Amino acid sequence: MKRFIVVVLDSAGIGEAPDAALFGDAGSSTMGHIAEGYDLQVPQMQRLGLGNIAPLRGVPAADAPQGAYGKMTPLSMGKDTTTGHWEMAGIIMEQAMPTFPNGFPKELLDEFSRRTGRGVLGNKVASGVAIINELGDQMVATGDLIVYTSADSVFQIAAHEEVVPVDELYRICEIARELLAGPYGVGRVIARPFIGTSGAYKRTENRRDFSLIPPPENLLHRLQQQGVPVVSVGKIRDIFAGKYIDEALPAHNNDESIDQLIAALKADQKGFIFVNLVDFDMLYGHRNDVSGYGRALDYFDERLPEILRLLGNEDVLVITADHGNDPSTPSTDHSREYVPLLVYGAGINHTDLGVRGTFADLGATVAEYFGTDLAVGESFLPQLMQKG
Repeated sequence: MKRFIVVVLDSAGIGEAPDAALFGDAGSSTMGHIAEGYDLQVPQMQRLGLGNIAPLRGVPAADAPQGAYGKMTPLSMGKDTTTGHWEMAGIIMEQAMPTFPNGFPKELLDEFSRRTGRGVLGNKVASGVAIINELGDQMVATGDLIVYTSADSVFQIAAHEEVVPVDELYRICEIARELLAGPYGVGRVIARPFIGTSGAYKRTENRRDFSLIPPPENLLHRLQQQGVPVVSVGKIRDIFAGKYIDEALPAHNNDESIDQLIAALKADQKGFIFVNLVDFDMLYGHRNDVSGYGRALDYFDERLPEILRLLGNEDVLVITADHGNDPSTPSTDHSREYVPLLVYGAGINHTDLGVRGTFADLGATVAEYFGTDLAVGESFLPQLMQKG
């Protein structure tokens, strides 16, 4: 059986979407502004056609790209991780998941405290690093949980690992996930454990996301019905609430995710391999770190040949993103952007795939590649395979 690999550079948008102003993101361009503020060294992606998608300083358009290239437009009403990945899988969110810019309702938090046996601190929109520095001492002293949110549909719970062991924090998140349904049905409950001492707290890599269960009409389910193995790497498992996945390969950061992908390819893993590289968003986009983001892109590009060398004649690799998170703007939130579309494979046509109308076009392409279809999205597989 052949393989189709999708690697998501989490948050690596490539220019404002047509409706960006409606989301407060006019002028955002994650990769564009990183290229302006950092000397990008991404020769592998440049050869595949990255500079052909949009102007990027230091990444010229390739005269003869070694891959197909284009960009995809977000269609769902949201700009978060769950919405972006679900859209790739053919799930279009016509209504945005609920957000809580003024904090969560008292009756919800009262029931949360009753069931967990712990009080709540914070309950506001905040940066994760800032709020543990602000409330970490109080959390450690009282055992109360730091609860906060963002512009996204998330309920985040931060706790010191020496006060609330990680397994207990996960259990607390499962309680929150049960409570956060109906009008409170946020996209993700996120465990945010931290360590350290006063003035020097830092988050650990024991983060875990507890997502809504995706509806069954999606790419992963369709592939399973066809007998195609679905393998997730890193955060993908959490994004799909562990559903419709045959094998989940754990990874906490970009390095581990790339290692897991390479190991799977070396082991001749077949089917659909779905990979998320979380560091771009978590460590650099949300922290407005242009240089850190640039270095992470350089690093991925350095390791890309390891992946390309392991592809068979029928294999296809896609490099894309799920939303933007422009680190050059004052905001630390996600941004409404196009996402890049780079496609590589021994048998594909090196062509301009244009501007796709939805991320679901990728899902439709994967589905057609494995002999099935999706209810939404327009497959670009014919463009990849046409010759002459």
